[in-house]
Amino acid sequence: MLLVPAIDLRGGRCVRLLQGRFDAETVYATDPAEVLDRYLAYGARLIHVVDLDGARDGAQGNRSAIERLVAAGRGVSLQVGGGVRGRGIADELLSLGVARVVVGSVAVTQPLEIERWLGELGPDKVVLAFDVRLDEDGTPRLATHGWERQTGTSLWDMVERYSAHGLRHVLCTDVARDGALSGPNLELYREAVRRFPGIDWQASGGVSEARDLHTLAATGVAAVISGRALLEGRLKPEELEPFLPAA
Repeated sequence: MLLVPAIDLRGGRCVRLLQGRFDAETVYATDPAEVLDRYLAYGARLIHVVDLDGARDGAQGNRSAIERLVAAGRGVSLQVGGGVRGRGIADELLSLGVARVVVGSVAVTQPLEIERWLGELGPDKVVLAFDVRLDEDGTPRLATHGWERQTGTSLWDMVERYSAHGLRHVLCTDVARDGALSGPNLELYREAVRRFPGIDWQASGGVSEARDLHTLAATGVAAVISGRALLEGRLKPEELEPFLPAA
């Protein structure tokens, strides 16, 4: 399992939101490149970047910050999402040197369009980001538009549909766990891997200590995204080495 550090951008700064709430923001760095340098020193080779302004309203106000991160990456790969709602934006990000575009809301609202992206760009260039809240029966239901809109569509139905079009990468976030340091939803990821073993699952939400990395690895997920725990130094560099092949 690969550890993928996250850099969330809002107004050009590196921030974290609690459970996607824009009124619960913590600023960690005014220059995201400083955070990138720290992750490079750890040995990270893939970084997850989210344009929170784009996720909320489709604006691309963090484009210059993303360009600086690509330039400062020194060989590290970036997967970038947040407001990737049109093919033009996806093409622009890839032309900047981004390794993969991360598609969220439109993967739920415009599946025919995203099926075309998978065919034209290739499955390795597209990550579908599905944010879920569990209903009272435990079924993961998709949330969209920066988690502000809840749907009745299940994660399983949507992944089943895209699997017929070559889907390879899925980033799944349990919204209730995101930024809360409450531990990852292991049951969710075990079930995801059981149902779709051919998908490279990226788990997101809840990592607070090294033990969480080991328990997630046991579920069979391909990668784990970590933001707040890394930013706050809750994971020591030596604890990260098993999950960072370049460390």
